[in-house]
Amino acid sequence: MPRPENPHLIDTFGRVATDLRVSLTDRCNLRCTYCMPAEGLDWMPGEQVLTDDELVRLMRIAVEMLGVTDIRLTGGEPLLRPGLEDLVARITALQPRPKVSMTTNGIGLAKRAAGLAAAGLNRINVSLDTVDPEMFKKITRRDRLSHVLAGLAAARDAGMAPVKVNAVLMRGVNEAEAVPLLKFCLAEGYHLRFIEQMPLDAQHGWNRGEMITAAEILAMLEAEFTLTPFPVARGGAPAERWLVDGGPGDVGVIASVTRPFCAACERTRLTADGAVRSCLFSNDETDLRSLVRAGARDEEVADAWRATMWGKLAGHEINDAGFAQPIRPMSAIGG
Repeated sequence: MPRPENPHLIDTFGRVATDLRVSLTDRCNLRCTYCMPAEGLDWMPGEQVLTDDELVRLMRIAVEMLGVTDIRLTGGEPLLRPGLEDLVARITALQPRPKVSMTTNGIGLAKRAAGLAAAGLNRINVSLDTVDPEMFKKITRRDRLSHVLAGLAAARDAGMAPVKVNAVLMRGVNEAEAVPLLKFCLAEGYHLRFIEQMPLDAQHGWNRGEMITAAEILAMLEAEFTLTPFPVARGGAPAERWLVDGGPGDVGVIASVTRPFCAACERTRLTADGAVRSCLFSNDETDLRSLVRAGARDEEVADAWRATMWGKLAGHEINDAGFAQPIRPMSAIGG
């Protein structure tokens, strides 16, 4: 099917990508067991990573020419990107002004939340799989829970509302954390989102049987709380939401594996080394960095981006017999 003359990031299934996920680095200062080995990974050489000017140019093209309205900064750990506050200020100065958020592990956030908010960062998601210090050390291989909790509080105090917490439950590890996590988030005013564990680990050790499903998560929570469906339709948001004990607090579950939401996907992704991906689980990429460094015009870059999204598959195919886990791990793709 020939692509129609449309400036936006459309695909053959009628979806339009308006949400750009941008990885700022593949580096991380935690070693979460479900993401990477204890010794870490071979990080991208510095010359392969997009410079600030290259990043801002690509985001400007996305906003001005491709219809992107929301930008999420990810990693690796985006707080490890040098000059992050200046980069955020440059992104939020784009016109039309995109909504800018960030997903982080929260380490170092306590000292930087106010500066990031002042630079224009609208909202923040913090990854946190337990509020128990010993369990945190077991999962992340680092004794840094107090730093993450301080970062959450600082983001809330800086006005980056709603502060969201992303949690992954693993069978035989931290499934008992579902209720304590929700109690903690309700008490602190954070919005909790449980995420089914996805096949994106560097070790390629993901096992469907070890994954705690959305149905299991809800059953754990319903043993302690009354959950009722959230009254507003989710639209393109990945989380199904429920009011907790009548509200106002709520909890979400992102069931990427057991309840795929691919038909409503609005996302496009840019890796730290400048590759565009139409799907988190795609093994196909388009190298925009080479185009940029070869002196390509904005329209040439935009056309390459449009062509990538036009070829987007109907779904991620995790539940199909022929599914192949992406070669790149989550830390290299960006969440």
